[in-house]
Amino acid sequence: MRALKIAATGMTAQQMRVETISNNLANMNTTGYNARRAEFADLHYQQMVRPGSVNASDGTLLPTGVQLGLGVRPAAVSMHIQQGALSATGNELDVAIDGRGYLEVTLPSGAAAYTRDGSLKRSADGLIVTSDGFPVTPEVTIPEDARSITINGAGEVYAYFDDTAEGQLLGQLNLSSFTNAKGLEAVGSNLFRETEASGAPVVATPGEDGLGTLRQGYLEDSSVDAVREITELIEAQRGYEMNAKVISAVDQMMGATTQVR
Repeated sequence: MRALKIAATGMTAQQMRVETISNNLANMNTTGYNARRAEFADLHYQQMVRPGSVNASDGTLLPTGVQLGLGVRPAAVSMHIQQGALSATGNELDVAIDGRGYLEVTLPSGAAAYTRDGSLKRSADGLIVTSDGFPVTPEVTIPEDARSITINGAGEVYAYFDDTAEGQLLGQLNLSSFTNAKGLEAVGSNLFRETEASGAPVVATPGEDGLGTLRQGYLEDSSVDAVREITELIEAQRGYEMNAKVISAVDQMMGATTQVR
């Protein structure tokens, strides 16, 4: 019976959906995290009688035919691009991106990665780095005797010293945008890598070319809606149970067939 395999694909699909939801809930407090959604497509169909075939009895065309579906398959796990709420932290090196764009960082391999996690830190050498120690590109070094740091909306980093009233420009933080941000490859630690699907990054000053601006002393919260995720979790659980019941029913039908005398 085809129903066994069809129901099995349904259980596999609902399992993937539950795994996606569980990852969203696990990251409901992750800075700059965007919720993911599992998407599915129906499998190919067995054409028992094609629509438009000629009815042999009277020569008329069949309006629908007989097409038997063979189940479901995962189509994608896409990222829902939506900005989370901005929460004030008071930390002078925390920056939230208010709008489109990603900060570029340099990995230990020398490759570029991109993030919306603006919880920046100061390394032992004075470099502005991420929480994992990856330097932000272009690199900005904070002098040891700097009293305070200011980062304006356009990404300009100023340092203030005890002996001067005016700030000293240390560097510029840029933002990168992508034609298809959903095509970025997530590599963990709030980082993404460029792919052929995402397109090449377009680097510009914050506030220009449709990019967002930087807000010092804020961080972007996760965009996960916990209530929605719990609702979808219950729905996925029910879908899994119903597919399991189909398998149980088919097993009973096959048992009844083998007992026929």
